[in-house]
Amino acid sequence: MHGTGMQAETTEGARAGRFISTGIRDFDAVLGGGLTPNRSYLLEGTPGSGKTTIALQFLLEGVRVGDRGLYITLSETVAELREVARSHHWTLDGVELFELVSSEGLDPDAEQSILEPSEVELGETIRGVIECVDRIRPARVVFDSLSEMRLLAQNSLRYRRQILALKQYFSTRECTVLMLDDRSSDPADVQLHSIAHGVITLQQAVEDYGAERRRLRVVKMRGVKYRGGYHDFVIETGGVQVFPRLIAAEHHREFSGEMAGSGVVALDRMLGGGLTRGTNTLLSGPSGVGKTSTAIRCALAALERGEKAAYYLFDEGMGTMLARARSMGMDLRPYLDSGQLRVQQIDPAEISPGEFATWVRQAVVEGGASFLAIDSLNAFLQAMPGEKYLLLQMHELLSFLNQQGVITMLVLGQHGVIGEIRSDIDLSYLSDSIILFRFFEAKGSMLKAISVSKSRTTPHESSIREFTLGPGGLLVGEPLKDFDGVFSGLPHYRGATPLMPQQHDGSRE
Repeated sequence: MHGTGMQAETTEGARAGRFISTGIRDFDAVLGGGLTPNRSYLLEGTPGSGKTTIALQFLLEGVRVGDRGLYITLSETVAELREVARSHHWTLDGVELFELVSSEGLDPDAEQSILEPSEVELGETIRGVIECVDRIRPARVVFDSLSEMRLLAQNSLRYRRQILALKQYFSTRECTVLMLDDRSSDPADVQLHSIAHGVITLQQAVEDYGAERRRLRVVKMRGVKYRGGYHDFVIETGGVQVFPRLIAAEHHREFSGEMAGSGVVALDRMLGGGLTRGTNTLLSGPSGVGKTSTAIRCALAALERGEKAAYYLFDEGMGTMLARARSMGMDLRPYLDSGQLRVQQIDPAEISPGEFATWVRQAVVEGGASFLAIDSLNAFLQAMPGEKYLLLQMHELLSFLNQQGVITMLVLGQHGVIGEIRSDIDLSYLSDSIILFRFFEAKGSMLKAISVSKSRTTPHESSIREFTLGPGGLLVGEPLKDFDGVFSGLPHYRGATPLMPQQHDGSRE
C-alpha cells in the first residue's frame, strides 16, 4: 500500500465492514485499516504506557458508531476509569463498566454479587464475565487485565486454557475484544501471542533528561498487511496521538526540476545556477559563521516568489531569529502574519523523531510548503536515541522531501573556529549539495569564507569566496585566488586580490 492508496484502502475496508476503527486514525493506518471484527487482540505494555487510554478510545469510538461497549475491570475501579476519562474531557455515557472488585465486594457480610479476585476461584470470575456479556450483548469489549487472571490461575496450563475458553466464548458472541496485559510476568513468556488474533506492544522509556518517550509496535496481525517497526505516540489531553513511521516510497508527486534562486546572485553562480527543486543543501560550518543567515536568505527568496515555507528552529528562539533577520534587511514578520511562512520553535527534549517527521509531512502535504529548513541538525541529534538512527531517520525524511519537490536547507554546526573543524555527525553522503563556511584570519581580522564542495545536479564552482553579513544581508565577494590555506584558518597571501570592506552600503549582488 503506497501513499494515499493506504488511506484509500483503509477507508474502503472500513466502509465494507472489513475493519472497525480504534478511534485513533493514525493507529488504524498502522494496523492496516483498523481491527478485524469479532476477534481478540492483546494490548500489552508496562503500567503507564497508555493501555487504558487506548482501550477507552476504542470503546468511545464504538459509542460514536452505535456499537455497545463493555469495560470489564479487575485491576482498576470504576471511579478511577471515570477519572481517566474526565482528564481527557470525555464522558463514559454509553459504555458499560463492569467492576469485578469493589468496596461492597470486600465486605464479608455483603451479598457476593460483585467478585473479588483474591477470594474466589478463577472459574467463578470467568462465570461473572460471561453473565455480564450475556446480559449486555456488547460489540466491543475491553478486558483489564490479564495479570489478575494469571494470578488466579496459579499455573500456566490452567491460565492458557481459561484464556482460550474466553476467546472462544467472545467469538461466538460476535465481540471484538481488547485484552490488556501489564507484562508483570516473565517478559519472555509469549504464550498469549499465539492465542490472540493480533498483538500490539506499547513501550515507555524515560531518558536522563526530558519527557518520557512512548512508542508502539504491531507484533502480529493475522491476515492484514500492517505497518511494521516502531511508531512514536504521545498521550495528550484528548487521547492518544500516533505518529506512523515515515516511509518515503509511499509519498511521491510529480514536480518540475527547475532551478530557484537563493536571493544572492553570486551564491547562485557558485551553486551552478541556484537551488534545484527536489534537492537538499547542507550548510556546514562553525557557530556564528553565517549558516542560519544564509538559510533565512534562501527562505526569503522563496517567500518573495510567492511560495510557502516552513522553518524549524531547534537552537535559538524565534524572537532572536526574527530580530537578527530584520537587522540584516530580511523582515520575515509580514510572511509570518499572512501564514505564508511557518516558524516552529522546537525543544528537542520534548519531541520524538516520529512526531517531528509527522510535522514535516503535514507542512508539505497539507500546508503546501515548497521550502523547508531544519536549524540545526546538532539539536535534532539530541532527540534521537543514537547517531545510527539519526542517519536512518534523515535518509527517509530527506527522501520524502526530495520526492515532494521541496527545497530543503539543513544547518549543521561544527566544533572549532579556525584550524581543525570537526562534526558530531557526517551527513555529507545524504546531501545533494554542500556549502562550507569557514572563519579565517587575515590582516588582523576574523573574516568569513564560503565554498560549494558538492552538487549532484549542477556543475558548481570550486572557488573559495569571502562573504560578509550586514544591514544589506548576505554579500559574496570575488574568489580568493591569491590565498592558500583559507579553509585551514591559516591563509597565506600570494597576490594582490583586495579583501572586502567589512561595512558596505547594503547593496547585494
